[in-house]
Amino acid sequence: MFSEDLDPALVDELTDVAVEASVLSGAPNVSDLYPALAAADLQGVRRRAGRLVAWLHGLMDRQIERRRRSRRAAGEARRNSNDLLDMMLDMEGDEQEEGWVMNQDVMRALLMELILASASLSAATEWAMAELLQNQDAMKRLQDEIANVVGTNRYMEEADLNHLPYLQAVVNETLRLHPPVPFATGLAEAAVEVQGYNIPKGTATFVNIWAIGRDGEVWDEPDKFMPERFLQSEINFFGADFELIPFSAEGAYALACLSRPKSCLCFLAPWCTVFSGRCCQKIMMGGMV
Repeated sequence: MFSEDLDPALVDELTDVAVEASVLSGAPNVSDLYPALAAADLQGVRRRAGRLVAWLHGLMDRQIERRRRSRRAAGEARRNSNDLLDMMLDMEGDEQEEGWVMNQDVMRALLMELILASASLSAATEWAMAELLQNQDAMKRLQDEIANVVGTNRYMEEADLNHLPYLQAVVNETLRLHPPVPFATGLAEAAVEVQGYNIPKGTATFVNIWAIGRDGEVWDEPDKFMPERFLQSEINFFGADFELIPFSAEGAYALACLSRPKSCLCFLAPWCTVFSGRCCQKIMMGGMV
């Protein structure tokens, strides 16, 4: 994202911020149930979230300004650098076809999405590893698929992912059982009636994505790790199939849908080819990312 390594101390602080953001996003907030109390912020959720956002904005502002200075100093030589931040700075001030203008606020928002999209990658990958270790048949089938497609004489390439359907099924099944976004929230944009319930405009809504992924009316043996269920299914996690919405169905999670699963695929494939083992004791697998 920034084409450079951050200071180790800053990385540790960023990790702490990501953990606290994850805790805040899943914490119950009385203001959601009683909007009249929102201004009081009785649990301090808004204040804590405000501090996190201010810290992240400060980090991004410093990186953006640092890149601006280096671009001015490098002149035409900067053309050799073309990462995401450079691309956004090239567009700065230009009005896009949709009518919006690339500015500091938009750059902040895009960088924030990328940071949040990658925050739970390690947890999602660890859940996949834990599931495979407890399901040796699935591990063996995945190892055989990778051996047949990639072989043993070369490194796996991104193009190979299109020929590894069982690997994709393993990730889909992991995201079904352990969704990174267990609860989706939002506001009703208009008054609507759903199954006899009147929902006024502006009502806070909550969707239990974790429960949807384990609904026995939707999935056979919902608590069982069965990647095979996705091999003959066209269900995917891009938001159109509401049986599987691990990142919620909101547009804000489009980056997460693209970045996190592919990164998980690229890590799991080489890991399972060189690792051989099993869990020595049963792990509680009912958790969420």
